[in-house]
Amino acid sequence: MMRTLLTGALLFCLVMTGCTGQSPSATPPHPVSLLGEPGTGTLYGMLEAYYGLKDALVETNPHTADRYAQELIGYTDSLRQFTGTDSPHAIPGPLLDSIRNAGLAILSSEDESCEIKRIHFEKISDQLFLLLKQAGLKNAGVYRQYCPMAFNDRGAYWLSAETGIRNPYFGHKMLECGEIADTLN
Repeated sequence: MMRTLLTGALLFCLVMTGCTGQSPSATPPHPVSLLGEPGTGTLYGMLEAYYGLKDALVETNPHTADRYAQELIGYTDSLRQFTGTDSPHAIPGPLLDSIRNAGLAILSSEDESCEIKRIHFEKISDQLFLLLKQAGLKNAGVYRQYCPMAFNDRGAYWLSAETGIRNPYFGHKMLECGEIADTLN
């Protein structure tokens, strides 16, 4: 009798939630940060450009990498309005400078193999993670991933929107080499 009641209750819950475990009207939370809505939108746009750059390096596509590096540079310029203010949540200008300079280095490298671009990408990855933490980004599902074999076993980090590993430092040579090291949720 008790088992029948539990089974019935479980079936009722599954039917009512559309088998997703959430109510039908539930929507995923929107990204938020200490920068307010406009700043968060710009920060999230920067993160999306970063993901495009990462994916281009996974595919060893230097032309697409350049396009996303240019986009990333544009977002660093847009985020300048959040530096140097009296707010304790201001973005440190040196972080933006570092990301911008690494983006420019990607653009200036004539590198069909993407090996030089990957060196500068590491700098962007490290600095962008610090920037996202400083800005208090939440609800964006950012996974910091790590490959211990990158750069002659020195290791390197990158950011991803997915839990699955798609290694930008080796591309298809070692596509799934890596692990999740940290998250910003």
